[in-house]
Amino acid sequence: MPESFTQLEKDAVYRAIAQRRDIRHFIPGKIDADVLNRLLQAAHQAPSVGFMQPWRFVRIVNPDVRQAIVDLVEVEREHTAAELGERGAEFMRLKVEGLRECSEVFVVALMDGREAHIFGRRTLPEMDLASVACAIQNMWLASRAEGLGMGWVSLFDPEKLAALLGMPAGAKPVAVLCLGHVAAFYPRPMLEMEGWEQRGDLARMVFTDAWPAAL
Repeated sequence: MPESFTQLEKDAVYRAIAQRRDIRHFIPGKIDADVLNRLLQAAHQAPSVGFMQPWRFVRIVNPDVRQAIVDLVEVEREHTAAELGERGAEFMRLKVEGLRECSEVFVVALMDGREAHIFGRRTLPEMDLASVACAIQNMWLASRAEGLGMGWVSLFDPEKLAALLGMPAGAKPVAVLCLGHVAAFYPRPMLEMEGWEQRGDLARMVFTDAWPAAL
């Protein structure tokens, strides 16, 4: 079949999935404009419910705006630590973002006017967010294939970030993405390496016909 993949191509897809990492450590270096465009095109080719394409990308080039985002993240980092109770100090020792060191910063947002899109969202309005997550995952896998690191930062107040970037009413930022060159990719997810959490057993997450009464 002309649509089929060779074994090498299939192996490359699974390798990108397995070796994708949420990167927090970057080294200096600009990202080629053609590569950056390929990453955005990969994101834009993501599936979306009702083909609504709800993703919007704001590239941050002004250093003052980047610093303002860093400040918002730091405020939320402290709030998160307070909510974590006895794990708060452990959390504060983690490196949770690479905004200062990365080459590129993008804020990914849900577009405004999403209520007009009913197809696939009448009973599950959150499918707009699921669609944006697919776009981010596409960009993540493409970044890994290009040998670039990407990190997803979610520690911020969405209303304050929306105001900072002048987003219209109804738009909502859902991710701050850090992109850049890396000295090496983590051999395992960073939070697993830091002992924060371990990957769960897939067998406990796959059911047949119904949710089990007890696990």
